[in-house]
Amino acid sequence: MADRTGVRAVLLAGGEGRRMGPLGTGRLKPLIPYGGACRLIDFSLANAHRSGLGEVLLLSQFEERQLMDDLHQVWNARPGLRVHFGPYDSAYRDAPAGLLPRRLPPRSGAPERGTADALIRKAPYIFGPGTEQVLVLHADHVYRFDYGPLIASHRASGAALTIAYQRIEQRWVHLFGMVDFDADNRLTQFVEKPEQPTSDLVFAAFCVFDAKVLHRHLEQLEGTDWQHDISRDVIPAMLAAGEDIRGYEVHGHWADIGTVERYHRAHLALADHPHAGLPADRMPCTVRPDVRRAWISDSPGVRSSWVPQDLVNEGQVERSVIFPAVRIGAGARVRRSVVLPGAAVPAGADIDASVVLENGTIQPIARTEGVLT
Repeated sequence: MADRTGVRAVLLAGGEGRRMGPLGTGRLKPLIPYGGACRLIDFSLANAHRSGLGEVLLLSQFEERQLMDDLHQVWNARPGLRVHFGPYDSAYRDAPAGLLPRRLPPRSGAPERGTADALIRKAPYIFGPGTEQVLVLHADHVYRFDYGPLIASHRASGAALTIAYQRIEQRWVHLFGMVDFDADNRLTQFVEKPEQPTSDLVFAAFCVFDAKVLHRHLEQLEGTDWQHDISRDVIPAMLAAGEDIRGYEVHGHWADIGTVERYHRAHLALADHPHAGLPADRMPCTVRPDVRRAWISDSPGVRSSWVPQDLVNEGQVERSVIFPAVRIGAGARVRRSVVLPGAAVPAGADIDASVVLENGTIQPIARTEGVLT
């Protein structure tokens, strides 16, 4: 395995889930269940673990205590990867085994206004002695990836920044950061959510910075009229300054789960092809560790995969993802839907193109991002 010495991995996990509707109400977006096995945040953490990174620094503010408690119990109890909590880390380390700290140091400073502020707030835990590169990850992206070759490519090029990118259908580019490169793979264009896309390449929202260059640009941006954002401010400022920014293409499944429509569409893709793209059975089971896997129905009630032992299905399921501990009543029909852990579908119910929440609330999927297929 390639040398990871000098790499500081940071995980941006401050999303409130406002665009997720009822699915994001009362829960942190990084902890939204996904794929029948895990939560959104678990993908980047699992990738870091597989890539040989022993520690990831959490960058979060919204309901941070709830998120830290969860990650400490789920991930810090596992060997091989530890989530570091910055100024609160010693409180978790000092807590008795199996217990959470009773109280944490009070938060200080102004509220964070964007992803760049998250870097500035935790700067003492990022830009310490020995940090040569900063690997920036997000908590709402679904993909399986080894960061090792990306880090190696960045080091070999001597670039100030290497950004991961992917080629997608151009009609969806307006939802992402559009990028383009010259013949030498140097970044020539970076536009966040362009109104009229001219490229079919998008920023996959993870990247490797040279630590000194990143720190310098953060210092230069402070005190200016900026949006406090990595994509809207830091990367464009580096590009305008003539920094050497390279690209690294991401192949295979990658999805930004920014809205409930994308969440639903991604689950339909899983239902259609359970063992293609991003197999959920390769992820750690963090939703219900005591019950293995969900039921992914890829045809009208005929074939299925990963059936949980506690599923009770007395109805008909078509092209849907069913999480553990679900009860489907007699004569009920569930189509093109996601049913979250512990939900009960009443007898005779007819549910189509929806997310069924744990308490049984049905969230229909609006067709705001294209045709529902």
